[in-house]
Amino acid sequence: MKIAITGGTGFVGSHLAASLVRQGANVLIISRSGNASGDPRGITRITWEQLDDSVALLEGTHGIVNLAGESINQRWTRAAKERILHSRLQAASRIRQYVQRLQIKPRVVLNASGMSVYGTSEFETFDENSPARPADFLSSVVMEWEKEADRIPVERLVKIRVGLVLGSDGGAFPLMALPFKLGLGGRVGSGRQWLSWIHIRDMVRLLEFCLYHPEIGGPVNATAPNPVTNSEFSRILAKVLRRPNWFPVPEFVLKTVLGELSSLLLEGQKVIPRKLMEHGFRFEYPELEPALRQLTGKVSSA
Repeated sequence: MKIAITGGTGFVGSHLAASLVRQGANVLIISRSGNASGDPRGITRITWEQLDDSVALLEGTHGIVNLAGESINQRWTRAAKERILHSRLQAASRIRQYVQRLQIKPRVVLNASGMSVYGTSEFETFDENSPARPADFLSSVVMEWEKEADRIPVERLVKIRVGLVLGSDGGAFPLMALPFKLGLGGRVGSGRQWLSWIHIRDMVRLLEFCLYHPEIGGPVNATAPNPVTNSEFSRILAKVLRRPNWFPVPEFVLKTVLGELSSLLLEGQKVIPRKLMEHGFRFEYPELEPALRQLTGKVSSA
């Protein structure tokens, strides 16, 4: 089976590509650079420009996973906001054009999205039936991103609304854990904001689940079934690392240092993966403490 991945050299994409290859799939990574000498057997890299010239390279592809987009982990200047939005719209638009030109269309396109689409709340619980609520920059980006993805002429489109992906070798978790490892950990802001998270193994497994289960379409929340508040996350991480949890980070400090980007840490949403659970997906790490123990190599003494 042939699967194409955009953003396949990033944190989630590289884990997904490796997992698919282990299962015998041929993986086509679409990136800004072509074949790398270190790529393992089963992985081929092509550039966007190569596809522009010869879309036939995608013929025979079962599915496309679109994970491409400018990182949001930067100060949100006007120029950065434009890059964040444009990169997502451009990737979805190019995929639409490729699919239109293919003689045999892929059976499914998974398009990354974000849980920011629901807005933020300390009190509400959101699932895939919750309405989109354009409350801030990120939620408006996600709405535009999904709108562009909806134009892809494919039999089945799945919009993966991604939560905080926890992994030891990438993403935000290594930076989140560092203050705790140094004995300087604590809650962020009020600590009441919800943190909807997912272990990288479950992130990869649910992407594969969506690729191979034809009954799944539309929005899918990529979060563990048991979100926690920031205070709970801090307490559990401190417990796992056997470090103090005494040094809260005041809201004004984050706003001063990070600007508008601080909203990622100071606001949140309680998101439940209802569609995945209704279709029988089983999380390997539904609870936070076992997930953090696996990521940090800390074996429970219980």
